[in-house]
Amino acid sequence: MAKCRCLIADDHPVVRRGVRDLLEDEQLCSEILEAETGEEALEALRREPWDLLILDIALPDKHGLDVLKEAKLLQRRLPVLMLSLYPEKEFAMRAIRAGASGYLTKQSAPSELLAAVSRVLQGGRYITAALAEQLAQAFETGTGEVLHARLSDREMQVLRLLGRGKSVSVIAEELCLSVKTISTYRARILEKLSCESTGELIRYAIEARLID
Repeated sequence: MAKCRCLIADDHPVVRRGVRDLLEDEQLCSEILEAETGEEALEALRREPWDLLILDIALPDKHGLDVLKEAKLLQRRLPVLMLSLYPEKEFAMRAIRAGASGYLTKQSAPSELLAAVSRVLQGGRYITAALAEQLAQAFETGTGEVLHARLSDREMQVLRLLGRGKSVSVIAEELCLSVKTISTYRARILEKLSCESTGELIRYAIEARLID
């Protein structure tokens, strides 16, 4: 078995177990630790070094991109593979820019996850065809032409939830934040996207294909 110490951060036990079984069956890792929250994962990184972090983008206490950024500060050379329910679109680009070595959706085939793990453990990046196309388009046009590129990671998360028709109070409960905080995010998003109402934000999110 390879001498790889892997940390899996995901709040779904079934997902953690599935990833663990894959890695153990293929003998890719010698030690695997599971974390349910972002803070648990960061605490594990503070205690000792790891060779790989497989990180969910939607954790109950912290946004995965925030955990990614803190993880890279704690262990700069740590390969981080993002695993998410969200389609690649905007979050994949943000993850790569923040230092992730790869981004996969949870709908990916097990063989693709194993290929991604092998790739990033060798020091490379795992880029899917969809993400490669995004990177090429960003290189050709520049992100400045896209209004939502101005949004912070949290603002993008709130926009996607608003785009699904969720209310400020529901979003606050889902993200474990106050209604006032979400209202502040909404106001910032309205300003940055030059919108005047939640209805316009929903239309923007749909037209920009930011929601599933």
